[in-house]
Amino acid sequence: MRTRSLTRSFGSIAVVGTLAFTLAACGDDGNDDADSADTTVAADDEMADDEMADDEMADEPGTIVDVAVAAGDFTTLVAAVQAAGLVETLSGEDELTVFAPTDAAFADALEALGLTADELLADTDTLTSILTYHVVPGEVLAADVVALDGQSVATVNGATVDITVDGDTVMVNDATVVTADVEASNGVIHVIDAVLVPPAG
Repeated sequence: MRTRSLTRSFGSIAVVGTLAFTLAACGDDGNDDADSADTTVAADDEMADDEMADDEMADEPGTIVDVAVAAGDFTTLVAAVQAAGLVETLSGEDELTVFAPTDAAFADALEALGLTADELLADTDTLTSILTYHVVPGEVLAADVVALDGQSVATVNGATVDITVDGDTVMVNDATVVTADVEASNGVIHVIDAVLVPPAG
């Protein structure tokens, strides 16, 4: 009788032990699931942060040259900047203001000068003189330009341009600003409808 009792006791202990082990294992599985869920949430958060960072970077404007290339209406200007070796200058950290003639403005200027685009691009000295005449040191926004009415502003070329404001119309020499405050990471672009020709000498 005693032997049977012991056997039954050990059997009961074994069953209880098995149940306890099973419950513990289930508890671990639950924790594993929770840990897995936590890990998944953390990974999702990290991916969301990375996407936000990418979006912020995508929202940031490129350099003056990048913006001009992306606009698609300054192919002659970009080609001229490349031919004159000014890409690095206009892509540097120094803030600049560029009065950027459109392709149509360059076409009119070439016709007036009796030159082809290739002829202009080949004359790097003249090209550099013209291009730097369109650049003003520092970032000069539209509000600042308006405040310069009747004044002359020094360009990177060394010569000055004349600013005239008549109501909503802003002119730089004989060119009209058609679009203002195009932001770039290293300054600002104001689109103009004519090429600025520096004074002789």
